[in-house]
Parts: sequence; structure tokens; C-alpha cells
Amino acid sequence: MQNNQRSTFAILVSVFFFWGFVAASNDILIPVFKGAFDLENWQSQLINLAFYGAYFFGSIIYNLIAHVKGKDLITIFGYQKSISLGLIVSALGTLLFIPAASLNSYALMLSGLFVVGLGFSLQQTAANPFAIQLGDPAKGSQRLSLAGGINNVGTTVAPLLISLAIFGTLDTDNAVTKTIEDVKIPYLLLGMAFIFAAAVFWFTAPKKTLQEDLVDTASLKEEEETLKLVSGTEKKSALNYIQLLLGMGAIFFYVGVEVATAGNLGEYLKQEFNYTDSTIGPFVALYWGSLMIGRWASSAGAFTDKKNTRMILKIVLPYLAFGVFLFTSYLFGKDVRPFYNYAFIIPVLIIADFATKEKPYSQLAVFAVLGIVSLLVGIFGEGITAIYGLMSVGLFCSTLWPCIFTLAISGLGKHSAQGSSYLVMMIIGGAIISTAQGALMDAWDVRYSFFIDVLCFVYLFVFALITGPIHKRNLEEGVQ
Repeated sequence: MQNNQRSTFAILVSVFFFWGFVAASNDILIPVFKGAFDLENWQSQLINLAFYGAYFFGSIIYNLIAHVKGKDLITIFGYQKSISLGLIVSALGTLLFIPAASLNSYALMLSGLFVVGLGFSLQQTAANPFAIQLGDPAKGSQRLSLAGGINNVGTTVAPLLISLAIFGTLDTDNAVTKTIEDVKIPYLLLGMAFIFAAAVFWFTAPKKTLQEDLVDTASLKEEEETLKLVSGTEKKSALNYIQLLLGMGAIFFYVGVEVATAGNLGEYLKQEFNYTDSTIGPFVALYWGSLMIGRWASSAGAFTDKKNTRMILKIVLPYLAFGVFLFTSYLFGKDVRPFYNYAFIIPVLIIADFATKEKPYSQLAVFAVLGIVSLLVGIFGEGITAIYGLMSVGLFCSTLWPCIFTLAISGLGKHSAQGSSYLVMMIIGGAIISTAQGALMDAWDVRYSFFIDVLCFVYLFVFALITGPIHKRNLEEGVQ
């Protein structure tokens, strides 16, 4: 990347941090709200339904505006200002937590999360293709992995910070939630951070908009001609591309398995191993920390083109990320000894990463298989081995988002922004799959409910097999 691209990318990753922080915070709120409002498992999962469902409706609103105006918002405002608008919407959502907490209203809290999610919808629609196009397209998935690694710094610290804010003490073994009002202060502070970040993005944005900033008119025409030669006809919509249609399903099931595993991990620990609401935080943190471990490993290629240096980074970075989790947990007074042996699972990730040779379709296929194995260990295993099995699902979910996104918008050219909005719409999978799993827990069994996540990985494996050749052909022919 050029220097201006590097500085822009550095600013961009702060937004990825916010997404991770809020998503992981929800996993702490689920068991807390379940007890505070006396909810069934499926009712507590409405937290995920409100938050991830907002992505779906946000994308519908985005496309309706694009239809009315004849241009999408990102084309009008550019990437950075579009992200700023999304941050402002999310900040408004955090303000709803103040009356919600005062009125002890679960519905109003869900409304606040919904508005936060609406803002995130616009942010993700702009940020993901922006990260891919800030440099060599062949390394787009690696830049997304790097940004995702920053996202998971947020997911790692969020369960610890939110637990501290709610339970009011570092000694959570005997902690008791004082009042539901304890959630409003952290979300108010989060809203202030959103506003600050929005201002930074708005005032550092270039004057040029999406089409002018990334490619000039001549290059756009050249790419359109290339697309005609490759496909035989110019496609009028992102929905005319098979890789995008299949990618929409892949995002649905990927976010579904990631969110459902994390969202139901707490109930699994409580019912199977007698943990309490106040002691599950470190386990949820390590689940999200596992995504950070995997994404840091996969992002090595974004730092350097030197083969030997990349190989060293692929080994060092995941253990550095694991160290971040251990150190952060220790600072918050957590007992990290139960997690030491998790270090012996990380080599599986490293070996798989080397074996896939930084190819998004290979990595998606191999990691989907490893995700299935991890879930089966969690379903049928015993003791800490079973717990490690479910937490390691995070390792093998870690790079799936950038892999899917890269494969799904490969070859879309000028339709990339539209395609991105459709992909973001399918984040609703996090709401539907997690809620469905919560219902399975109530009606069937806690352990066996994780079979729904196994099916999600099966789809991702098939998606990789189908779209891999399409992506490879587009790279060879220079079609972005």
C-alpha cells in the first residue's frame, strides 16, 4: 500500500474495533438479561435478533435509497463519510440505553441495540470493500483479516470490561448484578466514542467520492469492457453474479455459526458445567480472542512481501494475540490458569494456515472442516476438552468473513458497493441461527443444539468449492 492508503487503513480499523466490542458485549448481556427479566433461552436470544436483524433492515433501507436516487450512498458520499454517518446513527442507539435502564424496559434496550446495528450496517457496507480496494486486490482478504484482528481486540476486552461495569468488581466469583441500570454507563461512553470517530472520518475524508477516488473514468470503462469479454455480456446488477448470490448464503451461515456459538456458550457452561453468569466472561472472551488469534495469523501477508518474514509472523502473531488475551484477563483479575493448555490447539490453526497458502477458497474449505471437528468435540467431549472444543470454533471462524467477502464480490467491478450491501444484509443470520439454537436448547438439549452450527459449516465448505475457480479466473484475467 502507498503511504496515504496506509494512513487511511489505520483509521479504518478503529471502526472494526467498535463492531467487535459491541458484538461481544451482547454475549455478556444475554445471560444477564435472561436472569434480570426472567426470560426463556429463545427470548434472551432476541438481543442477537435485534442487533443482527438491524443489518438486514439497514441494507434494505440502503438499497431503497439507492433505487430512489439512482445512486447508492457510498457513491454519493464516499467511503469515509458513509462510515461517519453510520457511526452517528449507532451513537443515537446507545442513548436509548439511558431511558431503557431507568424504566427497566427490555423492549427499549432491544430498540437501542437495533439502532446501533442500523448504523453498523452502513459502516460495514462501506468499510469491507474499502479495505479490499486499499491496495493489491490479491491481498484484499489479508487486509480484511488484519482489520478483523483489530475487531477482535474489541471482542476480547469487551466481555471483561462489560462484566466489570455490570458486576462492579474484579472478583466476579461471588459478584451479583446490582441493577439493570449498570449497563447504561458503558453504552453512554461507547456512544461518545462513536461520535468522536465519526468526526475523525468526516474531516479526514477526501473530496473525491467512491468512483472518483478509487478508479478514474477511463479505468472504469476499461474494466467494463473486460467484464463483457469475460462474461459475454455486461451485467446490470450485483445480483446477476452467482458468486454474490451464493456468498449471501455464506455470510448468513457464517455469521450464524459465529454468533450462535458465542451467544449460547454461556448457557452451555451454566447447564453442563455449573458456571454462573458472573464467571463465564473469560470463556466468552477467549472465544472471541480465538478469532483474534486466527486473524492475526492470516494477516501476516499484509505486513510484508518477504516469504521468510511472513512465515515467522504466521507463527509469532497468533501466540502474540493469545498473550494479549492472557495479559488482559490477568489485568482484570481473572484466573488464567484454565487457559494455558489452549496454547497446544493454536498449532492446528497455524498448520492449516500454511497449508492453504493464503488462498481464500482453500482457507475457507479447510477451516470449515476444522470448525465441524471443533463442534463435534464440544458436543460429545467431556470436561475442559469439550469447552476447548467450542471455544476453538472461534479459531476456525476467524478468517471466514474476509474469505467469503473476497470470493463473493470477486469480479463485480462497479457493482462492488451494491454487492457489499447485499452481503451485509445477510448478517441477519446471526440473529436467526442463534435464536433457532436457543429454541433447540429449550425443546431438545443444550449440547445437541450445536448441530445447527455444524450444518452452517457444511454450507461454507460447499460455497468454497463452487466459488474458488471463479475467483481464480478473475485474478488471472485482472477483473476486480
